[in-house]
Amino acid sequence: MKTSENMVLITGGATGIGFSLAEFVKAGNEVIICGRRENKLEEAKKKLSVIHTFQCDVSKDGERKKLFEWATSNFKNLNILVNNAGTQRMIDFKKGRYDLFNGEDEIEVNLKVCIHLSAYFIPFLMKQKEAAIVNISSGLGFIPLAITPVYSATKAAIHSFSLSLRHQLRTTSIKVFEIIPPTVDTELDKGARDKRGRTDKGIQPSEVAKTAMEALKKDQFEFPVGRAENLRMGARNNPEQMFQNINRW
Repeated sequence: MKTSENMVLITGGATGIGFSLAEFVKAGNEVIICGRRENKLEEAKKKLSVIHTFQCDVSKDGERKKLFEWATSNFKNLNILVNNAGTQRMIDFKKGRYDLFNGEDEIEVNLKVCIHLSAYFIPFLMKQKEAAIVNISSGLGFIPLAITPVYSATKAAIHSFSLSLRHQLRTTSIKVFEIIPPTVDTELDKGARDKRGRTDKGIQPSEVAKTAMEALKKDQFEFPVGRAENLRMGARNNPEQMFQNINRW
């Protein structure tokens, strides 16, 4: 896959991994980022003035449709969709439905957005000479962290969806990549690591972006980043022991 002269759309692109991925623009690509918060989009634009921004809440279906219509109407050469938008929450099911329904819907944000946007954009992307869908999953999609059960489940679903989508699209111009980060130092968990007293906040988002670029260049469709490889291999070789190792609390 070429890594320059692309037109890239990144969901959740104003902060964290998404913003680091927006630096694809420095490799000779044109980049659009979308996000919910106008102030964050403005901050991103100040740092990377050549990017395009679009404010929308992709957790809402009407907003997903609006994003698709705007992007494809204004950027006819759009050829890469990066499904990056996500959220992570600690949920204690001993409280019944309390934690689950008092916060962002992880199934909607992490999973449905990826599936729905793929459905919207695939017919458009198939018309391009070379195209890609890049799904950001997680090492926790292979071995779950029990205190983030829904997040882990949605990332496992993203892995499964990526496999199926790659197979379905194998005879088209669209390549399907899955980037698998470990813990990354972002605002994804809304400060939950601090509450747990965790001092290791993870790798920098820029490392994930660098790896994503390498994956595209080498056509490595399932690409674990750093310690995420331990979880991926652990899921194959000794899943129960690996699960116990990361859930000692």
